[in-house]
Amino acid sequence: MKIVGLTGGIGSGKSKVLNFFRDKGIPCYNSDKQAKLLVDTNPKLKRQIKKHFGDEIYKLDKLDSKTLSKRVFNNSDDLNLLNSIIHPAIADDFLKFRTTNKSALLVKEAAILFESGGYKLCDYTILITAPINIRIDRVVKRDLTDRDEVILKISNQWSDKRKSLLADKIIENIDWNETVLLLEKLLIELKFQFNIAD
Repeated sequence: MKIVGLTGGIGSGKSKVLNFFRDKGIPCYNSDKQAKLLVDTNPKLKRQIKKHFGDEIYKLDKLDSKTLSKRVFNNSDDLNLLNSIIHPAIADDFLKFRTTNKSALLVKEAAILFESGGYKLCDYTILITAPINIRIDRVVKRDLTDRDEVILKISNQWSDKRKSLLADKIIENIDWNETVLLLEKLLIELKFQFNIAD
């Protein structure tokens, strides 16, 4: 089994790219989606989050992600602490996902694939990029949030330039139709590189 790591900054369109691979019948792991599930269902994770961020961070047994997000994106120490709590749980969850899938190719999406060191466990990495203004506009529209909040989140992520030094493939996602053509070509290349039959 070959693991393809997929990453990109907020608003780059990595979730849309993940869906492209999923539609091709490739098992896909969405770290962000799984993290949102685990923080509400994993007792050990909930205890750790409450211990460091207070019991009130959970409302009716669900994580108040907006409050937590505002707190961690305004404090890099809190953000690093939260990542250090969630990352091991995601790593364990991904291991279970991996063992239940027998596909020759598997795609793992993670916003902090490079920052966390998770890329070291991948056979190939893809970085999805887009100009900052396009990314901001996408997130404002998607999350119905304000630009300053999006800019703050972007400032807490590694720059595309820094990530690009570690990526095997960089795909700029501005026009989705063009992105699809690049992804179709990449999928053919990956199957050839890893000797995977259709």
